[in-house]
Amino acid sequence: MKKSKSKRNKKNIKNFIVFPLILCAVMFAAAFAVSAPFLSNIFSIGAMFMSDKQVDYSKAYDNIFVPTDTNADTVDASDIEFPGINKQFGELSIKGRDVDAKLFFGDSSVPLRNGVGIYAGSFIPGYGRTILVAGHNNTYFNGLKNVRKGDIVKISTSYGNYKYKITGTKLTTDKDKKAYDLSADKENLVLYTCYPFDSLGLTNQRFFVYAEKESGPVITGLYE
Repeated sequence: MKKSKSKRNKKNIKNFIVFPLILCAVMFAAAFAVSAPFLSNIFSIGAMFMSDKQVDYSKAYDNIFVPTDTNADTVDASDIEFPGINKQFGELSIKGRDVDAKLFFGDSSVPLRNGVGIYAGSFIPGYGRTILVAGHNNTYFNGLKNVRKGDIVKISTSYGNYKYKITGTKLTTDKDKKAYDLSADKENLVLYTCYPFDSLGLTNQRFFVYAEKESGPVITGLYE
């Protein structure tokens, strides 16, 4: 009788302690597997802002930018080294607004860790079309919060130097397809970043800055 009671006690202990522990372990493993990518992003963002050493991503991209002081009105396409994805080919700055960054072609993680990047579905300066440039709100494009109408955006490339005058700004959502026009038949510059400016990670709001071309060489011979 005592042995039977002892067996029941052991079985009860197994049911009420061991099984719940196993169940908790399984649930924890499953939850970790699902949230691992999100946690990884959070930890990497935290490390970027909390580390006392600046992370060096310079070996992750090619730099084809060579400053030039040419004042030519046109430049032939055959004389240009067109940038490939993730290549730095210029610099972008707005004087007095704390915007000064390396300019890349492409807007993936490599360009945006090291500077600002032109969306590959838009165009480069001199093409005569829309230039859509992305940057992180808490790093290289944080200074967009300081811009004013009439400010000049300078873009320096190896084939010429460009100026664009800011005409306005807009705060909208990440779903707003009318925030820019990639089919426009005139050269215009659109800068954008997440909003609010000091938030970490992606948000569902975007801050846009619009500018019209003031000067810079036109690329000729594109369709020959």
